[in-house]
Amino acid sequence: MEREFPLCLKCDRGNLLPLSDYGRDGATITYKAWVCSNPECGFSIRIDNGEISYGKQIQMSGK
Repeated sequence: MEREFPLCLKCDRGNLLPLSDYGRDGATITYKAWVCSNPECGFSIRIDNGEISYGKQIQMSGK
């Protein structure tokens, strides 16, 4: 099955890719963040403790 992801409205070149994570109790958090596939753009939107933040650069975790 092929999926299409939304176009990034910031750069119009990349696609927004969904990222998932795990909560404190180990429960899966599906689509916690969306990041632009264009490395020059760096747009992201994410949910943390019920608050939505965007524009912050997503970085790899040291874990």
